Amino acid sequence: MPNRKQSKVLVRKHIFPVRLSDIELDLLRIKSLDAGMSASELMRRNALMRPLPKRLSKISLQTYWELGQIGNNLNQLVKATNTAILMGRTLPAKPELLRELLELLHQCRRDIALDDVDDDDSEEEESDDWEAD
Repeated sequence: MPNRKQSKVLVRKHIFPVRLSDIELDLLRIKSLDAGMSASELMRRNALMRPLPKRLSKISLQTYWELGQIGNNLNQLVKATNTAILMGRTLPAKPELLRELLELLHQCRRDIALDDVDDDDSEEEESDDWEAD
């Protein structure tokens, strides 16, 4: 079968070196054999054809982090409450309320991460120095 002429735009003439460990090279070879394609083609497809994960906006990332800090404080309160229960002392907070708060907090963090990734069409303000009054 004769070689088909490719457009000059489609000819691959550039080399992009990548450093791999022995294990990574073995895994690449195994995956390329399993996929029935060359390692180069597998690398090209993985690098160029897969969508990149979306990044969180700075405001969402900061909010996510702050909620994590609040979660740490709630966990300390849960530990103090559990210790008070074991020692028979007065509880600093209601355990049911703490569990509910922690679940709400975790749900808020999940929502922030998902909503920010899903809002590709929404226009975000370019100003990164926005702060609440």
